[in-house]
Amino acid sequence: MGRHAQNNNASSVYTYHERKKDSKIGGYGDQKIRLGKDSLQNFDCCCLTQQVCKNPVLTPDGFLYDKQAILENILHQKRQIARKLKEYEKLKERKKVEKIQEVASKYQEEVKNFAENEGSIISKSFKSSDKGSTPDSESISNVSGDKKNHLPAFWVPSKAPSAKIAEIEKPDEKVRCPMSGKPLKMKNLIDIIFTEIKDREEKNVVLKDARYVCPVTNDVLSNNVACAVLRTSGHVVTLECVEKLIRKDMINPLDGKKLTEKDIIPMRTLGGGFASAGGKELQAKKQYASMQT
Repeated sequence: MGRHAQNNNASSVYTYHERKKDSKIGGYGDQKIRLGKDSLQNFDCCCLTQQVCKNPVLTPDGFLYDKQAILENILHQKRQIARKLKEYEKLKERKKVEKIQEVASKYQEEVKNFAENEGSIISKSFKSSDKGSTPDSESISNVSGDKKNHLPAFWVPSKAPSAKIAEIEKPDEKVRCPMSGKPLKMKNLIDIIFTEIKDREEKNVVLKDARYVCPVTNDVLSNNVACAVLRTSGHVVTLECVEKLIRKDMINPLDGKKLTEKDIIPMRTLGGGFASAGGKELQAKKQYASMQT
């Protein structure tokens, strides 16, 4: 590529910062920015309130909620379900009444058509003797054929179009987890215990955000550390502790109870805003019009 003087945007000297600056000023191309750790939700924060949990509970799928927040959400879902079921029952009754009225209307239409057909029977002798006195000639309607019996006035109630009730489905009666969408019951919520750092003042010099540790290995818990909950005791431990210590004999070292695979629930770390968990896709992206040369 040739020389471009000050617009040398094809050279390796054209830095990333300069490229982003020119792209922002020009207003074209995709705008990307890498988000920091502030965009991530802390591992001990509620998935609903985004605040530190006062009474933390965990779902069987590993989502953390504050007990008050998730109970309010469950009650709200139950009220919504009750309201939708009530509307569904009303629409079912209306649908039943509409079906009965439709059958009755069809029957009346058949009776009316039968009466008209019986009254319009004319002998052949009458037709041959008096052709000018047929019902068609006596009619004052200017519409020929079968259409003359239909009123063209759309404002007549019997001729006005009617809107039928749309087909509806029965609403879902299950309360679901706000994050996973799977059925959730109050009895399935697990009360969990975070072990606080004992020497908190000394640890704060190094890690200001550190609040909890693993009760078995004493490792500091953070967003970068995978955690799990032991169902039998409710304690939060590191996943490394589970793999290296607990899975060997499948006994909870905190209460001595036997564990199964279902009793070890990995916690899910979520992102906030544009970010996701585990350092994946931590980019905000906005597309603009692209220029082609």
